[in-house]
Amino acid sequence: MDQTKLDTALTAADIAELHADLLQQPAHDVISRAVIKNGVLAAAEDPHAAVRLQRTFSVEVPTGKVSNQKHSGRCWLFATLNTLRHQFAAKYHVKDFELSQSYLFFWDKVERANIFYDNILRTADRPANDREVSFYLARPGEDGGQWAMGAALVQKYGVLPSSAMPESFNTNDTTGFATTLDLKLRKDAVTLRQLVADHADEAQIAATRKAALKEVYRMAAYAFGEPSTHFDLEYKDDQDKYHRTANLTPQDFFQQFFDVDLDDYVVLSNSPDKPYNQLYALPTQDNVVGGKHITFLNLPMAELKRTTIAQLQAGETVWFGNDVLQQMSRERGFLDSQLYQTAALFGIDLSLTKAQRLEYHDAEVSHAMTFTGVDLVDQEPTRWKVENSWGEKNGAKGYFVMTDEWMDDFVYEVVVHKRFLTPEQRAQLATTPQPLTAWDPLN
Repeated sequence: MDQTKLDTALTAADIAELHADLLQQPAHDVISRAVIKNGVLAAAEDPHAAVRLQRTFSVEVPTGKVSNQKHSGRCWLFATLNTLRHQFAAKYHVKDFELSQSYLFFWDKVERANIFYDNILRTADRPANDREVSFYLARPGEDGGQWAMGAALVQKYGVLPSSAMPESFNTNDTTGFATTLDLKLRKDAVTLRQLVADHADEAQIAATRKAALKEVYRMAAYAFGEPSTHFDLEYKDDQDKYHRTANLTPQDFFQQFFDVDLDDYVVLSNSPDKPYNQLYALPTQDNVVGGKHITFLNLPMAELKRTTIAQLQAGETVWFGNDVLQQMSRERGFLDSQLYQTAALFGIDLSLTKAQRLEYHDAEVSHAMTFTGVDLVDQEPTRWKVENSWGEKNGAKGYFVMTDEWMDDFVYEVVVHKRFLTPEQRAQLATTPQPLTAWDPLN
């Protein structure tokens, strides 16, 4: 197309036509008053949502109080530890047992800095505005992550009860630490890239890198406290019986008290902008060098639902990645694709397929939560019970309810045991994954 034909400046005649079109809209003045007075979402909210979202579930895993990530982006870590603590609670009859998010968050900061330096050195011959380099520099010390990143940390470092490393000011509000760590890592990137440009020898680069990592460790220890290497496990079960196991390491605790092999679990994705029945990898977001890699088996949504229901029926909760900011009422704990009918309010067409929303940057995996129940009618899901990590003041004591349509539209990943896959799907896990770009929407 001729570029000159795209220079379409608005004329007075164009503006007059826009105004005339507004006046032709039915009840335009009534709609305008409602929106101006109440805001877009309140004016567009469907009052029948509460009927669709009643909190009764035919399949429900018993769980206790919700956790609270507060002002941090650690949802992926909370959801990972929630699935583990539910298993501990069921086995040892401790309803509200909680694992330490601070412990794994500490090691994530150190491990993520370590792999950041590797990525910076690997790409040091590229300009700083290279798309992959820009990805690493954009938020090098960010809080967010994937299930496999949490699993990699657990496999390497084990877990602690929250009593052995409780939350701190800087884990409850990560703003100050994250901002400082971002700056520190970018400064390290400048130094390391300059050494490569100056053809410094490998020994000098290695020494500089090691000194930088020591500083990150120091920062994390100052902000969160240095993790204990040994602790005494003490708790009372739901029958008020006291239990104590002395001198455990975090690795001992995980291996002795949790009957779970994280390698038996797989992330199923529903990303219809890509071919189904294909294994994908996201190497640019791995957080532990030599640890578990981030992979997804991309399947139709019907398979994500089937395996999720099977795991819930087996008494085990399910980690899932989603775009929680879409069609959500935080206060009421509602997730409903028809909650805010903005298209009808404005008289416009806002329909996009899931594939189009992914391709055109309207969709992202912004949050992780835990499925704890589902309501089945004639063996088909109608709504889902969701454990969030935003504390008890949201929803029903922290639990949300989701329509099945919302799952179709805004759920992108579930983590299920391999035993719930078909033989063909398990065989696909043995194939070489296709790497995704750093800027893929599943990131």
